[in-house]
Amino acid sequence: MELEELRNAISAEQKNGAPFIMASIVIWAMITAVCLLEIPVLTRNLLVFCCAAPLLPLAWIMGKVIKVDIFGSTNPLSKLGLLFTMNQMLYLLIVMWVYSAVPDKMVMVYAMVFGAHLLPYSWLYKSKAYMIFAVFIPFAALLLGLMCSAPAVAAAMAVTDIVFVLLLLQEVKKTGNRKE
Repeated sequence: MELEELRNAISAEQKNGAPFIMASIVIWAMITAVCLLEIPVLTRNLLVFCCAAPLLPLAWIMGKVIKVDIFGSTNPLSKLGLLFTMNQMLYLLIVMWVYSAVPDKMVMVYAMVFGAHLLPYSWLYKSKAYMIFAVFIPFAALLLGLMCSAPAVAAAMAVTDIVFVLLLLQEVKKTGNRKE
């Protein structure tokens, strides 16, 4: 199979990774709730990290809802998608540093890392939505994080992800026949 055929196939098969973005809506909603708690900032930030723990089960559930097997790809590019995700783990070291160095800005930096890690998926899925949101999210998070509180940044991320997933699903509809 040619590279372009593999990219078309993984885009159709995984619906442009929509289950993961759908799961991130739930996670950013949970982070918003945590940020609204009247608890010490370091405790709040630790709970923010904990909010990401259910990502995989949530993505699996969302995949079931939209009929995507997030684990069942025979496409060799699925390993590349996993590598793109693992890359974010390295960026989380920056967020961990911010946790103790500038705790009031941790949610902002976390949002920036989330957004920036989306960029390679624009190539993998041939997705303009990933390209746009990979650039938009870090800049929007930076501006909001400098002007607003952590709950505002987290809530904006949840809303942004709703728009993002709607655009992804629209792309999937438009390009659904690319698989062949």
